[in-house]
Amino acid sequence: MYNFEPPLNQIMRVGLVGTGYAAKLRAEALQQDPRTQLVAIAGHTPEKTTAFAQEYQAEVMNSWLQLIEREDLDLVVISSINQDHGKITQAALTKGKHVIVEYPLSLDVKEAEALIALAKAKNKLLHVEHIELLGGWHQALKQHLEQLGSLFYVRQSTVKPENPAPRKWTYNHEQFGFPLMGALSRLHRLTDLFGEVLSVNCHQRYWETETNYYQSCICVAQLCFSNGLLAQVIYGKGETIWQSERKFEIHGEKGGLILDGNTGIFVQPEKTTLIDMGTRRGLFAKDTTMALDHLFYGTPLYVTPEQSLYTLKVADATRKAAQTGLTIFLTKD
Repeated sequence: MYNFEPPLNQIMRVGLVGTGYAAKLRAEALQQDPRTQLVAIAGHTPEKTTAFAQEYQAEVMNSWLQLIEREDLDLVVISSINQDHGKITQAALTKGKHVIVEYPLSLDVKEAEALIALAKAKNKLLHVEHIELLGGWHQALKQHLEQLGSLFYVRQSTVKPENPAPRKWTYNHEQFGFPLMGALSRLHRLTDLFGEVLSVNCHQRYWETETNYYQSCICVAQLCFSNGLLAQVIYGKGETIWQSERKFEIHGEKGGLILDGNTGIFVQPEKTTLIDMGTRRGLFAKDTTMALDHLFYGTPLYVTPEQSLYTLKVADATRKAAQTGLTIFLTKD
């Protein structure tokens, strides 16, 4: 897809946008890799950005715009709020930087399409993180799928009580985006496993006491895949959720696979077997290493921006379905 030339000095100079959880794990991974030097950091809050930069011996930038303007950066890692991903990515690519960005690439499908085209035109890496594909859950699913026979139903539920709900960007309509766009990994796991989606239905509800921030949300989507598989996706968080659930069920004609938290069982007619769920730790570091391996050695990545874009289109269809109350059919481009 790209034809990169590795850095002449074998050191990739990196700028990081963000100071939250994902940014911290990125900074740690970059600091531990001898091929990279974390040069500059831009954040939203000056005090937090200064403390963050001091921890990782990096220079503080007043804004991401100032960071992008630096000519000494080879790579920009974007771990900011969802709303800003697209415009920061566009600025970085325009300035000739490679980009690693957390999902979603953008909250706008057309913008995401344009960014992928821009990366190709500039011959720069555009890597959209999807660490859900690297974790133990996903590997366990892929390992056992063939043994389930013909698949007909999938249910995925991710709900989290938070009381009081934090007044932060993950509870902001514009900054987080429509629930299944902001939490794109919930759908991307499905499209990676089961392929093309034919149609979607979706309903969602917010509980809110002010215009921009909400205290709770619940979103329920139904996806019909081209192969006939029916999937139900439930995503919720906040003050009206009373019990956490992180569960994935796959039902086939020869058995079922139930992943519930850190426990996995493989159900067959004659027996039920516990399965190894692997780990969720170290995935940001693994993703970072794989992206750098791709830049330095040309090794293949585990996900392409086009695959992420396809899932974004599915997520956007769930948004339209929730707004209109209609079934939305996905057409081939």
